[in-house]
Amino acid sequence: MSVVLILVFIFPLLLLLLLKRYSSSGHGVPSLPPGTFGWPFLGESREFVHANLCGFPERFILDRLSKHGASSVFTTSLLGEKMAVLCGPTGNKFLFSNEGKKVALWWPASVTALMGPSLITKSGEEGRVEKKAFAGFFSPDTLMRCVATMDEVTRGHLLSRWAGKEKLETYPTMKLYTFELACRLFMSITDPQLISELAFHFNIFLKGVITLPINFPGTRFYRARKAAEAIKKELRKLVNQRRKELEEKTASPSQDLLSHLLANADENGKFMPEIEILNNMLNLLFAGHDTSSSALTLVIKYLAELPQVLEKVLAEQKEIAASKLPGDSLTWDDIQKMRYSWNVISEVMRLNPPVAGSFREALVDIKYEGYTIPKGWKMYWSAAVTHKDPKLHHAPTNFDESRFEGSGPQPFSYVPFGGGPRMCLGKEFARLEMLVFLHNLVKSFEWDLVNPVERIVYDPMPIPVDGLPIRVRPLSKA
Repeated sequence: MSVVLILVFIFPLLLLLLLKRYSSSGHGVPSLPPGTFGWPFLGESREFVHANLCGFPERFILDRLSKHGASSVFTTSLLGEKMAVLCGPTGNKFLFSNEGKKVALWWPASVTALMGPSLITKSGEEGRVEKKAFAGFFSPDTLMRCVATMDEVTRGHLLSRWAGKEKLETYPTMKLYTFELACRLFMSITDPQLISELAFHFNIFLKGVITLPINFPGTRFYRARKAAEAIKKELRKLVNQRRKELEEKTASPSQDLLSHLLANADENGKFMPEIEILNNMLNLLFAGHDTSSSALTLVIKYLAELPQVLEKVLAEQKEIAASKLPGDSLTWDDIQKMRYSWNVISEVMRLNPPVAGSFREALVDIKYEGYTIPKGWKMYWSAAVTHKDPKLHHAPTNFDESRFEGSGPQPFSYVPFGGGPRMCLGKEFARLEMLVFLHNLVKSFEWDLVNPVERIVYDPMPIPVDGLPIRVRPLSKA
């Protein structure tokens, strides 16, 4: 009986104490950051997702920092992976500055399975070469030429989707707008039926991007995979047609991103394989569409709640409009004058970052804050936590666009587009897109919220649970 007692009760206790001793001393077992792994396989994924769906992604992290007595790093298990969560500007700087050295971009298995080899799934030298292949299209010279097209698409959208309406759901409307703009600028797609078909599949695809990769009928991942296949089928037709047009010189190598990728080899003289072009177009529709539609939806929400801010935005945009002749398109120089409007958008993205955080993988054993993060572990940084830190942003839950005047927030404390070599390639594209839309919106319409207390959830982008219904009316000319 005594032997059984020792084996069942005392031996596990002694083993636990021994492991704890090794962990704290750094001998035998690495001194891991404090934390727990939760349930087998599931880890703490349920709690992580729950915090996002409640609209407070930072809560998952802040609760564990407090629970484990940690200041800036803790361990957990998410999406089936052991993970270290690094917090604040120090963690952001460490991950951004060590990209390709000690860490590499990492995505959950669902993302790599759905996206395939592409810009967002490649890292290291391969990722650098791929990113450089896109850089020409997203250069200032190219984007300058995009402003007039953005202005044209925006005017058409407001005329067809807003004018004459008394009420509309903002988020679905914004998704259609940003998707149409991406289709136009990336692939020169103008057929409304094709855009609607692609948008239908794309909305299904988005729901399964970050989820458990269970490829079984009825799951989000299964539906997302079917949707991705349908999108790529249509894009393949477009690629084949564009190749023919480029050969016949009826299409220009610089007319859009698709032509750019088909007509230009990388720095090693290699042309991008067709399957990777398809993957990348899907990738860029994902990266350049849903984040912007989320941000624009929330801009509309905050402007409805803050009439004094809307008044200043309108004054700035009216001054720009007054300097132009009727029918003139916006120009690059006009965009540079929208400083106050951009401060407002920036504050919206601080309060509700379009991407709450992102993942990395340890390429080597990493020493950080006195702890060891083993090679192969995954790491997570959080924009949501950084943006709400009272040590970095005074009264962090208050809307205050003046935070971005002068030199703005301190380095690595405002990171809606990430940072370092993996900073969002389309950052400037998104800035133009949002400012062009805001210019045309505020000088044409007034609106108010149907439900002022509508909740915001992260799924995975911040979105209003009911799509942000608003009452719309033409702007009074008085």
